[in-house]
Amino acid sequence: MFLDQSRINIKAGDGGDGCVSFRREKYVPEGGPNGGDGGRGGSVVLQVDGSLRTLIDFKYKRHYKAPRGVHGRGSNMHGKNAEDLVLRVPPGTLVRDGDTGECLADLVVEGQVFTVAKGGRGGRGNARFMTNRNKAPRVAENGEPGEERWLELELKLLADVGLAGFPNAGKSTLISVLSAAKPKIADYPFTTLKPHLGMVSHGDKSFVMADIPGLIEGAHQGAGLGHAFLKHLERTRLIIHVVDVGSAFEGLDRDPYRDWETINRELVRYNQNFDRKHQVVAATKMDLPGSAERLEVLKEQLPAGVEVFPVSAVTREGTRELVSRISALLDEVQEEVILDTTAYKVTRPQEEVKFQVDREPDGTFVVSGPEVERQFIMNRMDSDEALMRFHHILKRMGVIEALRAKGVSEGDVVRIMDMEFEYVDE
Repeated sequence: MFLDQSRINIKAGDGGDGCVSFRREKYVPEGGPNGGDGGRGGSVVLQVDGSLRTLIDFKYKRHYKAPRGVHGRGSNMHGKNAEDLVLRVPPGTLVRDGDTGECLADLVVEGQVFTVAKGGRGGRGNARFMTNRNKAPRVAENGEPGEERWLELELKLLADVGLAGFPNAGKSTLISVLSAAKPKIADYPFTTLKPHLGMVSHGDKSFVMADIPGLIEGAHQGAGLGHAFLKHLERTRLIIHVVDVGSAFEGLDRDPYRDWETINRELVRYNQNFDRKHQVVAATKMDLPGSAERLEVLKEQLPAGVEVFPVSAVTREGTRELVSRISALLDEVQEEVILDTTAYKVTRPQEEVKFQVDREPDGTFVVSGPEVERQFIMNRMDSDEALMRFHHILKRMGVIEALRAKGVSEGDVVRIMDMEFEYVDE
């Protein structure tokens, strides 16, 4: 099964919790704090694996979670960092943020890695909070939460040569003859519903050829799943435009030049870079009656400089000449830098708002924001000392001042995430 799009949820590992511990040994009075730090949570990493050709592994499993760090222990024993979760993807995988549509990475090189979610740092043990004024701190941090997000993975096949053309023009039959690929072949349009890759050998050289499902007019707007097929041609270095000159569509008067012109127009409308991509024409089904006459008319109508190769997959006529020319052109055509050029929604970087203060109709003040919520999660609320520390953090961040600006007064309720506090004026 071929799968070239998938939406998955990933969660990096949380950091391990810090430990509250004191050294207690015989003949060592007041040994002091020795709680260790928690380990770092595992990150989620995408790695390019050249042996993969599809995103099928992500069809049956949508949620991935990296392990969390090990908690700290006494005797200054720090928790172990968790292993990263490595997800293997095929070359040509485009990674986008599932919520914003922002393009995060274009993974095309074997072994290339990209971290899509960072693991949380481990919480600090109480040994970290000892000062000259506080020799026996009883506070420690919880581990930082790991990042979580939805991702959209989209595969654009990496191939040297791509076959383009109308449905039933003979693309699948041609690749089955030129390579070891075995696509489904039948005498009705849209037989090919998924791309196929084939390795073509010529002498001591070889190249990868992609059979792209047939395109129709309006493909640049998505007609006939046009977007799903056109994206695979963006990666190719050279295009073989397959044109049916044998009129295999019985009862239909096909015009080979009009077919060639229509497909080229759809390619350029989808992506203007197709106008610069090298292209040759394979005039197929030369074994059928009337094909020679149609070929001559096509040659006269095509622009000067367009190379035309008459071929027949049935009799193998012209296939050797086509492969020889393609092999030579791949040496001549300078390989383009593989970049994604399709328009994607881009999220512009903005200054992060650490917190915001809102007042609900019942008079409750709600403090929210990524930074204040992160501090809340990491701070343990199990002692007066921990509560006082959290109060100092809020004051340093400017939350207390913002609450006063909103009109908070003695006894008002302040809520942060799922915990409510009673405001006490200093």
